Amino acid sequence: MKLTWNKNPNKRPRVALSNILDVPSKNEAPEIKSQRQDDLEFGGTHSENNDGRLDLEAKKLAESFRSQGDKLAEEGRYEEALGKWEAALNIVPENAVIHEQKAQVFLEIGDPWKALKAATRATEIEPSWAEAWTTLGRAQLNFGEPDSAIRSFETALSINAESREAKEDLQAAKQLIKKREQLQTSGQDTDAKRFVVSDKNIEPS
Repeated sequence: MKLTWNKNPNKRPRVALSNILDVPSKNEAPEIKSQRQDDLEFGGTHSENNDGRLDLEAKKLAESFRSQGDKLAEEGRYEEALGKWEAALNIVPENAVIHEQKAQVFLEIGDPWKALKAATRATEIEPSWAEAWTTLGRAQLNFGEPDSAIRSFETALSINAESREAKEDLQAAKQLIKKREQLQTSGQDTDAKRFVVSDKNIEPS
C-alpha cells in the first residue's frame, strides 16, 4: 500500500525510537538516559570517540542529512531525499527509521524490490518495531508475495495488536490470496502475474 509523503495528511508519524526499543529505567542517571536516547535515535557506532560515544559532529551531520531528506520527501523530491538518507546512513548505518523511510519512498516511486530490501533491513535492526513490519508487508504485497506479507502483518500485530494499518493490510493480503486461488481455479496462469496494492483497490497488474 503506497504512502504519499506530500499528499497524505494521515501518513503515520515517524515513531520515536524510544517507543520502539527498551525504555530507559526511571532510576537511570540523566546522563545515561541521554546517551541511551542518542544511541536509539542514531543507531550504530560508525564514528565513536574513546569514550564509546558517537562523535558529536558526525551525529549532527547525520541528523542534518536525515532532516533534509525528510523535507525533500515531503516535497515529492524522492530521488534527492534518498540521496540525503544514504548520506546519513553512511554515518549511522543502523538507523532503522531511515531504512523504513527509504522503503516507503521506494514504494512510492514504484520500486518494490528496493523497498523490500530497505524494509527488511529495518526489521533486522529493530525486530520489535511494528511499523517496520507493516512497511515490509506492504513491500512484499507490491512485490507479489502476499503469503510473506501476511506473516509480516501478523508479526506487526503480535507487537501492536491495535495497529489499524496492519489489520487493514492483513485483510488486503488475504484478499489477494483469495483472488489468486480463484484465478488458479479458473485455469488462468498466475505465475506471470504480480499484484499491486494501491489504496483500497486490489487488482492483478
